[in-house]
Amino acid sequence: MTLRFYDTASAEVRDFVPLIPGKVSLYYCGATVQGLPHVGHIRSAIAFDQLTRWLEYRGFRVTVVRNVTDIDDKILAKSALSFEPDFEESPDDIREEEWWALAYRYEQAFLKAYDTLGVSRPTYEPRATGHIPEMHALIQRLIDRGHAYPALDDSGDVYFDVRSWDSYGSLTRQKIDDMQGAPDADPRGKKDPRDFALWKGHKDGEPTTASWVSPWGTGRPGWHLECSAMVTKYLGTEFDIHGGGLDLRFPHHENEMAQSQAAGHAFANFWMHNGMVTYQGEKMSKSIGNTVSPAEMLELASPRVVRYYLGQAQYRSVLDYQPTSLQEATAAMERIEGFIARAVRALSDGGAAASYGFATHGEVPDAFAAAMDDDLNVPQALAVLHDTVRAGNTALTAGDNDATRAALHSVTDMLRVLGLNDVAAPTRDEQADTALGVLIDAQLGARAQARATKDWAASDAIRDTLAAAGVLVEDGPDGATWSLKRS
Repeated sequence: MTLRFYDTASAEVRDFVPLIPGKVSLYYCGATVQGLPHVGHIRSAIAFDQLTRWLEYRGFRVTVVRNVTDIDDKILAKSALSFEPDFEESPDDIREEEWWALAYRYEQAFLKAYDTLGVSRPTYEPRATGHIPEMHALIQRLIDRGHAYPALDDSGDVYFDVRSWDSYGSLTRQKIDDMQGAPDADPRGKKDPRDFALWKGHKDGEPTTASWVSPWGTGRPGWHLECSAMVTKYLGTEFDIHGGGLDLRFPHHENEMAQSQAAGHAFANFWMHNGMVTYQGEKMSKSIGNTVSPAEMLELASPRVVRYYLGQAQYRSVLDYQPTSLQEATAAMERIEGFIARAVRALSDGGAAASYGFATHGEVPDAFAAAMDDDLNVPQALAVLHDTVRAGNTALTAGDNDATRAALHSVTDMLRVLGLNDVAAPTRDEQADTALGVLIDAQLGARAQARATKDWAASDAIRDTLAAAGVLVEDGPDGATWSLKRS
């Protein structure tokens, strides 16, 4: 077994060897809770959930930390106005709201989305506001080492001196002189416009509850500093993997790496970034109206289907949303669920239909494991899953219970590793769909038997009956498959 992951810092796929044998420490950036979750947030969480599950399958004890940024410029700006609901919320829900109440409400919305889509809870989920002393200590350490300074305009800000750190820009392979100024504070108190804020002095008009006493005056932490302070508290100054969305690579992760290493910390051994979600090839943007939210997806498809869709691409690649994407994911899940339902029915002598809690054998196919070991190649792993479903259906048609049972165990194990059996329980409509699949598969089994005995009249009659009910049957080398007519 050789695990290999792409490391953004070295720009290569490297063998993964944890710092402590048998244990893996993973930190990935969670939400800045200023609004409802978007698909980029959820895709990132699913990608690192898949990583965690695979590491655990490979026998590692994984400590996962996912932060919550609950103090931020945007949170304060949004709470300063009468609350204007996001488009998924009721237009009647307009109110004045304290910044901390707004942050907590949206934090709960994120947790609900994660839970609905089967994202495992992290080992720790710290909030930025709970770690102010650790941030003060890190700032002072940087000042003492000559890499940070109080603002020159007595504003109470403290900045990281990017020119004091020769490696600044190494994560994204940029030169300082090619970078734009950091937009996180007025540049008049900076030595260089690119210097970024570690601490932000309290400003007139900001709520006093959004500031803390510090050696440099009352204020609040800068965004980049928060993660460095929290990750080192829970995982130490050197840990295995730091993850997040590709959009966080600069400036957030560049700054996070610079300030941590400048403080004398080895920090992350691997940097892993998941790709973006686009809409028909274009970046999603509310301003041009081409966004689709997790809530909207869940109105169109079941949680399992949405998780399947958001987790089906290799984590580093772009995931493009098309109007047919959830239909295609639904068809894929229906093929899997249809096989499980038929297999459980056949092996239990007419017992209950499919259950994702069916006992597992514990071993995924070698080809599946090889794909996941190779930088989490989920598309190739899904190909193995669907090949196993086809083989299982062939075994069912042939009445080979041993081969059916082996395929069922393999399919269930693969679903477990991918997190698809931990998604919220099926709705009544989904249960009805599963029951429908069992009935249709039984009809196809009878049709296959009629064709085997060359009773073409009976075979045609079954096909015609299904067609009249809106079920399209297609014969192929691996047997018959079915789909519902789309209106």
